[in-house]
Amino acid sequence: MENEDKVIHKSQFPYRLGFGILFGLLGWLVPYLGVNSTLLSAKIQQIAPTQKVQIVALLATIAMVVATIANIIEGALSDRTVSRWGKRNPWILFGMLSTVICFYFLTRVTTITGIIINFQVALNMMVAPLVAFIADKAPKKYRGSISAFYGVGMNIGTPVGTMIASRYITNVNHGIYLFMVFEVIFTLIGLALVGDGSNRGEKVEKLHGSELFEAFSFPIHGDIRDFYLAVFGKLLFVSAQFVITGYQLYIFTDYMKLSATSATQNLSVMSLILLVAGVSFAVIGGPLADKFHSLKLLVALSTVAMGIGVAIPALDPAPWTMFVYAGLSGAAMGMYNSVDQALNVTVLPNPNSAAKDLGIVNLANSLGQVFGPIVASMIIGFSGYRLMFPMAGVMCLVGAALILMIRKVH
Repeated sequence: MENEDKVIHKSQFPYRLGFGILFGLLGWLVPYLGVNSTLLSAKIQQIAPTQKVQIVALLATIAMVVATIANIIEGALSDRTVSRWGKRNPWILFGMLSTVICFYFLTRVTTITGIIINFQVALNMMVAPLVAFIADKAPKKYRGSISAFYGVGMNIGTPVGTMIASRYITNVNHGIYLFMVFEVIFTLIGLALVGDGSNRGEKVEKLHGSELFEAFSFPIHGDIRDFYLAVFGKLLFVSAQFVITGYQLYIFTDYMKLSATSATQNLSVMSLILLVAGVSFAVIGGPLADKFHSLKLLVALSTVAMGIGVAIPALDPAPWTMFVYAGLSGAAMGMYNSVDQALNVTVLPNPNSAAKDLGIVNLANSLGQVFGPIVASMIIGFSGYRLMFPMAGVMCLVGAALILMIRKVH
């Protein structure tokens, strides 16, 4: 009877894990995108309006360097942490507190030099351990559906962060304070739902020589081909997305010549379209992947759809093109985010370094968020805004080709 109960228990869908990942992700993503992609741009525009494009690119470059180091080290330390609170919770909590502190100092600065207080370390400290819960706790047959919770969170967090931030473009500090509260509440709810307890009995082998190097470096052994195809495919997808997201406020004001008030209204409409399209497709993506075992194809098709969406604003410098972009890219992000993490977990070269390797996968996400604005800045400086949209589309097509080359996943 006891064995029978265990079988029943194992067959139950892990809803608490799914909703814990959802809330934890929202606690990270909504404040990150709200501050980094909108309020920070608004603050830079207030302080240095004639240099804003170059300054955003400079901050993105600094963030790229910091995020590269942070993702690998923080993920590796999470894999090897033994404590009464588990191995993931301490890093997520520390990341939350560090981010809140950095946000607070961001409200106090009044110069560009002061703004270069980079919070990539703190924010990325939360991501790799959070995603590692999928590898740690999700049964293999439910990975697609649990990944869908992550996808729903991504597609709620992206537009909601922008929608909230757009209300505070002329009152940046109040917006940052709101995001600080949001982050603490949602992160704590997420951790409570996941319920990751003590792992004091877990043995962690001591590392020496080459083992120590490998624990804190990019994977170089095992089946790494598919892993790196997934990483670079994701990098191109996210970079293309953030070619637009990183400059969305300036696209409305500089490319489309709208007033700040009109730009705020159109940002809200665009974000609502992203939200509805994204969540709708995120909900169905994971279950479809579990049923038809089609992770690779769904990710590749989503990347192509994103490529079409990001190219649309080149047709006309008018808000309708951004709304079409929002519908196509929202659907693409919904499907992509709901199955992407399941694909990433499947191609990991070593399950014992899940958080570190998922941190490297997330590095593609973080680098994409800064690489996209850097590419956009170069194109804007060279030829204006219009050319950056088809360039983002090409990046997606190359990313889709890389995903289709993966062998390990159908």
